[in-house]
Parts: sequence; C-alpha cells; structure tokens
Amino acid sequence: MTGKVAIVTGGARDIGRQVSIKLAQQGAKVCINYFGNKELAEETLDIITDAGGEAIIVQGDMTKAADVKAVVEACTTVFGDKVHILVNVAGGILGRKPLAELDEEFWDAVMDVNLKSAYLVTRATVPFMTEGGAIVNFASQAARDGGGGGALAYATAKGGVLTMTRGLAKELGPKGIRVNCVSPGMINTTFHDTFTRPEIRTNVAAATPLRREGNAAEVGDLVVYLAGDASSFINGESVEINGGTYFA
Repeated sequence: MTGKVAIVTGGARDIGRQVSIKLAQQGAKVCINYFGNKELAEETLDIITDAGGEAIIVQGDMTKAADVKAVVEACTTVFGDKVHILVNVAGGILGRKPLAELDEEFWDAVMDVNLKSAYLVTRATVPFMTEGGAIVNFASQAARDGGGGGALAYATAKGGVLTMTRGLAKELGPKGIRVNCVSPGMINTTFHDTFTRPEIRTNVAAATPLRREGNAAEVGDLVVYLAGDASSFINGESVEINGGTYFA
C-alpha cells in the first residue's frame, strides 16, 4: 500500500485504531478521523509515527456534511488529491432500548451515526477515488441476527449498511472501485465494555466455537485484506468475523 492514501473514520480507538495502524504498517498514509477524544487520537498518531508511518488526525462529526467535507479536504490538502482507501468505522449503539422506550430522537441518532455517516463520507470521498480504490464499511452480526436485547435501532442501521454496501458495489464497480463490508460479532472493545453486561459476554464467548471473543487487531487484519490488492475480485461482500457464532 506504499503511496496510497486512506481515510479511516472513527480511527482513534479500538477497531478504528487497529485499522489505522495496520494500514500505516503496509505503507499507506492515513487520515484518522475522531469525534470527541483528541487524546486517544494523538495516541494512535504517535503509535504510527513512532513506527515510521505517516498519518494525520482530523476532528469531525461524520453525521454532519460540513464536518465530513472538512475531513476530506484536510486529507487531500496534506496527502494530495487522490484517496485510495476509505474505511467507515464510525458508529455505535448509543444505548440499549426496547421498542417501548425507543423514542424518535434516539432512533434518528442511531441511524445517523451508523448509516448516514457512512453515506456522507462515501459521497464526499468517491470524487477523489480512481480505479483500484477500495471502500470498507462496518456492519455487524446484529445486522444478520437482529442483535441482542435493546439493539433494534442499531441492528436496523447496520442492516442498512449491508444494503448500501451492495448498492454501492454495483454503482462504483464499473469505475474500478470496490465496496465491501465487515460484520464483527463479539469483539473485545470498549463498545462491549460499555453496553454489554459481563455475564452476557462470558456466555457468548463460551458458546462461540472458538471459545473466546475476537480482538480489534484481528478485525484490522481483515480490513487491510479487503482494502488491498489481494482481494481485487471481492466486491459487494459482507465478511463475517465472529468466531463461528453466525454463518451468513
């Protein structure tokens, strides 16, 4: 990936951090978007630059078109007018609410951070992509199985990401731009530290054929594969990474 430019939204922590680091290790110049935690973004940047990689950090709310435009402009100003790789990691469950408690404002917020963000960033980035470009979106096992308790809005949004991925693969494929999707299961991140009870995590890990949770580095490796030339005939696919708990 030497000489290629990558944008990673939500690239400061957990899976996004590992994606950013691993792309940089392969030689890519990485634009790391973060939303609220500058300290984590700076830590990720330091890890990359200390290892000899090239990266910048850019704050922005990826649910806002103006912020998205500013991130893309910052990236192309520093690294040139071509973007070769886009990884839409930004997203989140925001909370667990059953239907009876699922108000319109919360529903809209979950849709925005998971689905609208990927649409806005993709729309802003594609004009800078040429043949050979690769987009990797993030769905979830929840998109396939409906998610756990209180995850209706999140699962629905991630299902939208799956559909958008397929539609974009058809639209952008003739331009030589591939669009694929990663659908993680139970991965050891602050996402589950915050929103999933420890006993549920223990039970899920025990029921997984590999008898453990996944880790962010494993997801990062999959993203690098989908973003690179080794996957040049994979397009419109959702790759499950869940240790065998669900088969698409």
